[in-house]
Amino acid sequence: MKSRLKLLVVVSAICLSGVSASAQSLADTLIAAYRTSNLLEQNRALLRVADEDVALAVANLRPVLNFVTNAQANYSSIQPNSLSLGFNLSAEVTLIDFGRGRLARDAAEAQVLATRQALVDVEQQVMLNAVTAFMDVRSATESVALSQATVSVINQELDAARERFELGEITRTDVSLAEARLAASRSQLAAAEGDLAAAREAYKLVTGAYPGQLRPPPTLPRTANSLQVAQDIARRGHPRILQAQHEVTAAELNAERVFAQRQGTVTGTASVGQQFNNRGTEPQSASAGVSFARPIYQGGQLNALHRQATARRDAVRSGLHQTVAQVLQNVAVAWANIDVASARIAASQQQVRASESAFEGTREEARLGARTTLDVLNAETDLLNARTTLLQAQAAQQITTYNLLSAMGLLTVDHLGLGIPTYDPEAYFNAVRNAPIASPQGEALDRVLRAIGRE
Repeated sequence: MKSRLKLLVVVSAICLSGVSASAQSLADTLIAAYRTSNLLEQNRALLRVADEDVALAVANLRPVLNFVTNAQANYSSIQPNSLSLGFNLSAEVTLIDFGRGRLARDAAEAQVLATRQALVDVEQQVMLNAVTAFMDVRSATESVALSQATVSVINQELDAARERFELGEITRTDVSLAEARLAASRSQLAAAEGDLAAAREAYKLVTGAYPGQLRPPPTLPRTANSLQVAQDIARRGHPRILQAQHEVTAAELNAERVFAQRQGTVTGTASVGQQFNNRGTEPQSASAGVSFARPIYQGGQLNALHRQATARRDAVRSGLHQTVAQVLQNVAVAWANIDVASARIAASQQQVRASESAFEGTREEARLGARTTLDVLNAETDLLNARTTLLQAQAAQQITTYNLLSAMGLLTVDHLGLGIPTYDPEAYFNAVRNAPIASPQGEALDRVLRAIGRE
């Protein structure tokens, strides 16, 4: 009898123990997720879009040079027909815009910083998804092992019940109960195998490949000594808060830029041209000038634009306050969930010990005739449920701990110390910030594009 209990205990211990050294660790999973994430690639491209906004703002401050060619034919019943061809080179440059160009550039740079923080937040999501996928696969694998062990033990129980029935020690009802419980355990095994298949698919979505053998998770990462410390860390450095701060800066600069449109623009122009016709070549022409244009009446458009920009600034400021509140709430919830998970583990461990003792005692009492087959089967089910609950609590503790790191803004490749090269958000920005055309900066941009494989 003890040998059957030992079978369940041994198989459970095996599924909870370590595996071969070649198995995948949690760090391997995190690295694979970082390297293969389509979500990260998407947001890196969006960051490069924001980088180009800075280049566009810089380009708007530079002269515009146009080459214009025109051809004209004139037909008249009075004068001879004429054909003319002209070439013209014109240039236009904004001399004074009362700070609008500089404000546009600064606002674009602030938006770049905000988008960088959005990329960090996406990185945290990818890392947390990887942790969840890793723990789900391990939990599902262990649940399958437990269910298989339970089916094996109940099979032995059924064989013993049939032997006792043939000896007249029990009734046919006891055998039927054992058969029903075996069918139920096989159903649970099928469900566990289905959960494992689903967990493997989720793992592939996150990492790009199906999992092999997974090692036990490492020691829980360090977080903070208290909830207050954790919230202070989040308040200072969570990417969502930093993103909102930069968005406030951009909104404030854009509001100033819209207001500055009232001041007008001083523009310089220059052109040189040459005309040709069927009567010969006309003299070359050249011109240069400076003009000042300031809006007087535009139907209230400027006032509306300024009110709109101000309202947008106020909305972004309020969004910052709401983001801070949400981040601090997430930290508090994650902190509470860790306490809950620790309490669940302690209770589940006690439940497993009690269930093992109850199962062994019930088996002995059944052998002496003091317990029925149903009592034994119920005790066995209680033991399986206790072990399953313990597995779930241990997985939840891992996930909630990493969730707290994410809530604090620390669930990044660098903070986790994974030791792999990471995406450099400044490389592309530095290559395009001055709107290069063909220069050493342009060559640097080509190198950056080749490095990220996006030529």
